[in-house]
Amino acid sequence: MKASLTVFFEDPFWVGVFERIEDGKLSVCKVTFGAEPKDYEVWDYVLRHYFELVFSPAIETETRQTADNPKRRLRNARKHLENTGIGTKSQQALQRQREEMKTERRQISREEREAEAQRRFEMKQAKKKEKRRGH
Repeated sequence: MKASLTVFFEDPFWVGVFERIEDGKLSVCKVTFGAEPKDYEVWDYVLRHYFELVFSPAIETETRQTADNPKRRLRNARKHLENTGIGTKSQQALQRQREEMKTERRQISREEREAEAQRRFEMKQAKKKEKRRGH
């Protein structure tokens, strides 16, 4: 398992993107921090809320094995820090998560709307029956 957190400024808020690669599958979660978080605030957030995060459905991804050369690791870390924004795979996973949430919301609201219409109809029918019965 490999996990990473990228914090960047997405106007007007600071946003963190958690990426988790497990068994060759990538899943992501987006967190809005608001004001620019300090390092210790980010670390505290990770320690307290990591297991509460809702990650997107996993998508297939390739994982590359890196050499254990410390200079190469340092160079890659520096390059990774310079690279702002989120990767396209992460964007796709976030988009897929948003779409799934949207369809769930639509389905729930449709069911609620139908239940309300049914309740009103039954109330109307009961009122009609009551009027016909007389005093």
